[in-house]
Amino acid sequence: MRHHTPPAWRARTIAATLTCLLLTACSAGSLAAGGSIGDPETTLSIGLTAEPANLDFTKTEGAAIPQALLYNVYENLVKLDQSGRIEPGLATSWSRSKDRKTYTFHLVKDARFSNGARFTAADAKFSIERVASGWTVAQKSQMGVVDTVRAVAPDELKVTLKTPSNDWLYRMTTRVGAMFSRTGVQKLATEPVGTGPYVVKRWNRGDSITLARRADYWGRAPHFKTVALKYFKDPTALNNALLTGTINVIGAMQSPDSLYRFENNPKYKVIEGSTNGEVLLSLNNGSGPLRNPQARQAVRHAIDHIALLDTCWAGRGKLIGSMVPPTDPWYQDLTDLYPYDRDKARKLLKESGEAGRTLRLRIPTLPYAVACGTVVKSQLEQAGFKVRLDQLEFPATWLTTVFKNADYDMSIISHAEPRDIQAVFGSKTYYTRYNSPEFRALLKKADEGTQEQQVTSMRAAARLLSKDAAADWLFLLPNLMVADADITGLPKNSISESLDLTGLGRS
Repeated sequence: MRHHTPPAWRARTIAATLTCLLLTACSAGSLAAGGSIGDPETTLSIGLTAEPANLDFTKTEGAAIPQALLYNVYENLVKLDQSGRIEPGLATSWSRSKDRKTYTFHLVKDARFSNGARFTAADAKFSIERVASGWTVAQKSQMGVVDTVRAVAPDELKVTLKTPSNDWLYRMTTRVGAMFSRTGVQKLATEPVGTGPYVVKRWNRGDSITLARRADYWGRAPHFKTVALKYFKDPTALNNALLTGTINVIGAMQSPDSLYRFENNPKYKVIEGSTNGEVLLSLNNGSGPLRNPQARQAVRHAIDHIALLDTCWAGRGKLIGSMVPPTDPWYQDLTDLYPYDRDKARKLLKESGEAGRTLRLRIPTLPYAVACGTVVKSQLEQAGFKVRLDQLEFPATWLTTVFKNADYDMSIISHAEPRDIQAVFGSKTYYTRYNSPEFRALLKKADEGTQEQQVTSMRAAARLLSKDAAADWLFLLPNLMVADADITGLPKNSISESLDLTGLGRS
C-alpha cells in the first residue's frame, strides 16, 4: 500500500491568496468580526468548509447541510460512532429476519420534535416513505430497495426490503435516514424541525448559523449551550481568529501550509486523520472530448499526483486511485493502475484524435479546487492538452453549470459523503455521466450477496471504475483540525455526514 508522507514544511504563499468558504461556530454574542467568544463553558466555535445554500438537504445537494444539521438538529434511528460502527439513535434496538429483508426497530418513547410533536413510528414511516415521494437529490435512490414500511405500534417499526441489502442499514445513518415531523416539513429550507439536541436559532446568510441547545431534549444534553457556525472566505482570517481567541476550533484546515503556526504551540492541539473526501478530477464521460476513453486515460497518465499533493495541499492527504477511502472494508490501493507517464499520455492523446480540442476545466471557488486547478492545468498542458481554466462561484454557479447541466469537460470537487461510489458513478444521468452496466451489476451483487461477496464485488467495482478512467482521484482530503488544547471529543477521522456536536466538551 502506498502512503505519501508529507514533506517537511516549507514556506508557501499559495494559501494566503486562496478563495475559500470556511464554516466556523462561535457564541451567539460573537458573530461580528473581531467579536470575542462568550462563556467558554457554554459556547463553542468550530471551523468547517462551506456555507449551506439553504437548510433543506432533501432538495439541495452538497455536504454542508447534513454536516451542520445531522445528529445535531435531526436524528436518525441509527447513527455512526467515530469508529464507523452503527449504534442506536432514536431506535433503542433492532433485529433482522432470517431472509435478511425485514428490519424491526424498537423506538425511544419520550422523544419530541422541536415543534412539540411527539416522535412515533408513524413519523419514522412518514420519513422513510417521503424519501421516494418528496426528495429530489441523488441520495433518494438509496431508499429504492424499501418495499413496505409499517408502524406496528407507537414505538415499533417494521421495514421490509425488496431484496436483501448489505448497504441499507448503513444508509439509515446518513441524511436519507433523518427523521422528520409529519407536521414540520413545510419550511425545511429555513426552519428545520427535528428531535435533536439543538435547534437553529438564527441564520445570517453569508455570515453565520447559530444553534441553541434545547431544554426539552429527550436524551443526554450536550455540553455546549450555544454553537454558532460562522463562515470565512479567507483562510488567513480564519487562522487569525483562532490565534486571537475569537473562535475555538478550525474544524477543516484549508491552508495546510499554515499548520506550523499551531503544531508547536501548547495552547492548541492539531488532529490529523482521514475523511471520506475524495478530491475528484471529475471527467465528463457523456459528452465532449473526454467521452473518448483514450483521452481519459491520457489525462490520468498526465497527472503527477505526488507533485500535485505536495504543491497544492502541502503534502497532506493520501493517494488512493479510486472511489474508496481506507476506512471502508473494501479499500485497495489502486494508484498504480495509471502511473505518471507523460510520454504515454501524449501517445494516448494523439491516438484518441482529441489532441486539438480545448478541455474546459471548470472548478468551484473552494480552496482545494483553486489550489489544485492551476497544477492540473499545467501538468495536462505539459502532456499536450489544451486547457481553459474557469472558476465558478460555489455553490450556486458550480451546482447549476457543472452538477446540474454537466456543462464542463473537467472539474475538481471533493465528494465527502460516505460510501458514495454508487451515487457518483452508478447513474448515467449524474453529472459524471458514467454509464457502465457491468459496474452497476457489481454494485448490485455486492449489496445482495453475503458480506464476503460484498467486499469482493465492491473491490471489483472500484477497480473497474479506475481502469475505465471514469475520473481521476487527485487525493483523499485529510481531516485536519486545530483547536484550543482543552477541547475534547474531536474526531480523529471524519467518516460520517455529520459533525456530531453532542460529544464535544472541555477538559
